[in-house]
Amino acid sequence: MQTAVLTHDPKPHPPKLKELAATAICGNDITSSCLYVSALAIVYSGQYAWVALLMVGGVLFLFRSIYGEVVGALPLNGGAYNALLNTTSKSTASLAACLTLLSYMATAVISASEAMHYVHHLWEGLPIIYATIGLLALFMGLTIMGIGESSIVAVIIFITHISTLTLLVVVGFIFLFNNGFDTLALNYSQPLEGGSIWKALFFGFAAAMLGISGFESSANFVEEQERGVFPKTLRNMWLAVTVFNPLTAFLAIAIIPIAAVATHQTALLAYLGEVTGGSWLATLVSVNAAMVLSGAVLTSYVGVTGLVQRMTLDRCLPQFLLITNKKGSAYLIMISFFLLCVSILLITKGDIGALAGVYTISFLSVMALFGLGNVLLKMRRNRLPRPVRATALVLFIAISAILAALVGNALLNPAYVWVFLKYFVPTVSVVFIMLYRIELLGFFAYLLRQIEEPFEKVLPFKSRALVRLIHKIRSQEFVFFTKGDNIANINKVMRYIVENEHTNKLKIVNVLRDDEKPPKKLMHEIEVLDLAYPELVVDFVVWRGQFGPELIDELSVKWGIPKNFMFIGSPGDHFPYGIQELGGVRLVI
Repeated sequence: MQTAVLTHDPKPHPPKLKELAATAICGNDITSSCLYVSALAIVYSGQYAWVALLMVGGVLFLFRSIYGEVVGALPLNGGAYNALLNTTSKSTASLAACLTLLSYMATAVISASEAMHYVHHLWEGLPIIYATIGLLALFMGLTIMGIGESSIVAVIIFITHISTLTLLVVVGFIFLFNNGFDTLALNYSQPLEGGSIWKALFFGFAAAMLGISGFESSANFVEEQERGVFPKTLRNMWLAVTVFNPLTAFLAIAIIPIAAVATHQTALLAYLGEVTGGSWLATLVSVNAAMVLSGAVLTSYVGVTGLVQRMTLDRCLPQFLLITNKKGSAYLIMISFFLLCVSILLITKGDIGALAGVYTISFLSVMALFGLGNVLLKMRRNRLPRPVRATALVLFIAISAILAALVGNALLNPAYVWVFLKYFVPTVSVVFIMLYRIELLGFFAYLLRQIEEPFEKVLPFKSRALVRLIHKIRSQEFVFFTKGDNIANINKVMRYIVENEHTNKLKIVNVLRDDEKPPKKLMHEIEVLDLAYPELVVDFVVWRGQFGPELIDELSVKWGIPKNFMFIGSPGDHFPYGIQELGGVRLVI
């Protein structure tokens, strides 16, 4: 065990996004869903689709407090992955990350496909599948070139989209009042499929949950937002979804015969605009749809790149994915994402229903795991300050609604569950092979030792090579900042690291003022624990100064240890810094 005394240098923080820009970035994703979710809801709920969409708005209202509590306590990028990484094991967090990756993939494919369907409404000769692949390739190229989300472009698209939807609703109601309610009455006289309003609402609600796709987007870039902006983005997204989705569905039911909805399902709002306002409104809706859906494709690329980089830094995915080009873009992540998107597009043959089923299962699973993260946060990180707390009743109703929607989608489309599993199982397999690679490499090294002597000349490598690789992987150091924790807490830290991280080196850093002496009791306790964990080499480091972001920056650079390999205990109400200011340091006790 070694002791060191170090110093630190201050570093500036980047500027943050204001409410409009932050809302636009995530709002383009969630509000684009109204372009296809109204038709899906009508297919399953018929004339009561608008009620199903209002029910979705009610569930989203409950999740405002759930997301607000988790992200308020842990304001770090990563969404459900970050929430579970700081409250439970890395394997559970990785499960949420895999589901998030699938939801990003399905979002990109759905958005690109729907964008091309709306363009097809203007140009009927457009080959939709090839055009969709071309759009996905275009945004892959842009992100590889280093052109990410621009808040200015996002704001322009968002304002244009909300203005277009408002115009469509206003023109639709004018048309309705001028032409009467005959179609609405006719649609309401039609028998419901299955004969039960409750069954129709249940399955319509399950399908309509696609309408909140993108609600998790704000949590994935919360570190780039100004303080207090995140809950406003949740409120703004909830308002947009609760207002526009039911209204557009109601207008479609009031103006278009239900039998015709299925015919125009892929570009329903453009058709609604053509009926109510003429070709100019249909053109405007189609152009706007192509813009906002393309913006959602870009959001998917940027979001998945950030998540995969975070997972790769946490050693959940192969390290070659971090290779960058001259512009600093992790191009292998983007190319892999593009190929996966094209494959799911070809497998489903561009079927929006199948794509929506894949997306809905993965997205709803992420929402359920986020609710679980809230429960674990209350149980294990209750000391963390947070601006809002979700009640037990809110959690129960919200998680129950999500699980009901999952069951509903599985019953509606059992085949879509198989498509989902065909992507989920390989994704999880890759991640869990990475998480348990030390055990797997050790097993293969053992097998090689049994056979390498008689086959020495034909084997491409020896067991010693695998042992060296294991030592190289385990050589990554980790850091725990202690303020003088008792032996029980430090034991929890060491047990967590042994069970969840591939390392044999741990630095325990104690921050002291210049007039304080290193605590002899703490040093003795660490020596005892060092003996209790022979797989870990523990160094005790004394820091003279003030714990904060500057200290973390200094140690990260000096030791070459990424900040996400550094741990602290849960801070209390009097901690002077927000968790987001510490650069990704993880909570462990």
